[in-house]
Amino acid sequence: MSLTFTRRTACAALFFAYSTGAFAQDRLAPGALPSADRTFGTLRDQAAMQQQWLKKRLETFLPTLMRKHAIDMWVVPMREYNEDPVFSSITAPDTFAARRRTIYVFFDNCAASSAAPSSDCVERIALGGTSQGGLFDARTSAKTVANPVNGRQAELWGDEQWLLLKEVVDERKPKVIGIDRSTVFAFSDGLSSGELKGMTDALGAAWASRFRDAEGLPLELIASRLPEEEAFFERMTALVWQMTQTMFSDKVIVPGTTRTSDLVWWWRQRTNDQGLGTWFQPSVHVQRKDMTAKDLGNDPIIMPGDVLHCDVGITVARLNTDTQHLAYVLRPGETDAPAGLKQALANANAMQDFAMAEIRPGRTGNEILGAVLARMKAKSINGTMYSHPIGLNGHGAGPLIGLWDYQDGVVGRGEARVIPSMWFSIELQATTPVAEWGGQPVQMAQEEDMIIGADGKTRWAGRRQDQLFLVRTR
Repeated sequence: MSLTFTRRTACAALFFAYSTGAFAQDRLAPGALPSADRTFGTLRDQAAMQQQWLKKRLETFLPTLMRKHAIDMWVVPMREYNEDPVFSSITAPDTFAARRRTIYVFFDNCAASSAAPSSDCVERIALGGTSQGGLFDARTSAKTVANPVNGRQAELWGDEQWLLLKEVVDERKPKVIGIDRSTVFAFSDGLSSGELKGMTDALGAAWASRFRDAEGLPLELIASRLPEEEAFFERMTALVWQMTQTMFSDKVIVPGTTRTSDLVWWWRQRTNDQGLGTWFQPSVHVQRKDMTAKDLGNDPIIMPGDVLHCDVGITVARLNTDTQHLAYVLRPGETDAPAGLKQALANANAMQDFAMAEIRPGRTGNEILGAVLARMKAKSINGTMYSHPIGLNGHGAGPLIGLWDYQDGVVGRGEARVIPSMWFSIELQATTPVAEWGGQPVQMAQEEDMIIGADGKTRWAGRRQDQLFLVRTR
């Protein structure tokens, strides 16, 4: 390839990138992307904090949940890059994958005596991998290595692991062996067919007859959150609020110039600059008087009079947020949004109130959905409810409260029950005819994260949006 051709190609690519929006920051307001601070400290700071959380969660939630679900031994085998969904709930922040094969064994040695569950009752054994910062009894191989790397002992491998698992089981004689197998919940279905076969063959028919689908144990362990995590989550949601308010303002938007895609990538860039992650691609949508979504196209220019909607999230210390906020772009001479749009938002707020009142420990997602829809009908509010748990996963472990396209209840996943110390994203939309838009229906889709405390009481992780953000024209 000639040098001349390479330069011409590069120049052409540069021109094409510029003309198609690769340098779209030029369409943002001046100073829209300032340098960022590390709001949550360094990665090392976060890891130390996460390790403390892990220790406390294993010592508090796990013993109680094993006893609640009548499982005295829980066996969780997995191979590298095919980790069980419970993996991040039981491993240290500096562990990114299973080591070759890792078999985690949890045994409640107090179950037979019916002694109260406690951290002293539950053995935590790792057959392969590390001790996760001293939280597991990590077993290694008896094999001798001629030239050990950095003085390391040989690792368990292959049949040796299964034979050692059988020794562990034979010694403890569990009544029930919980395994992560489920046809309903992905979080409870982490045992691969290969690992199930290997474990079954190694333990033999007698022990295999004691296998029981753990189902609720991994589901509720993943969902359960500490008070310390709640406090951290509140800080995360406060930052999300700060970022959405900035994004939906004249600090970022130039009406008549800025496109929705510019805001999407503003969010991604600001998230990255602050040392944060995100678990999904953010989105920004426009509603406009006398125009449909099809009329607006995939990447409209934001104009005065538009209603803006975003769906955004951040990830820090393995925790995730999920938020949808709304804004109105003021027309020249306006100082507030039209009354009809404010009423539309109020209808969505009412739905949030219904959800917060109906979510209680012990209730299923389907029961909550039915109660919320009944309240909506009584108030003549047209909308849909589709809330979900959140925490270690964006779409987290626990009961679904509807899906946007399933408002009659969700078979299986809607039948799980709410537990204390879990979080939800209250996600919904209310559709309201707006007089100022000639009766055109306007959707107010909202999403705010909330916390169910250990006492079963509900509260917002931060607050909920009850006023539209206002974007002014410079």
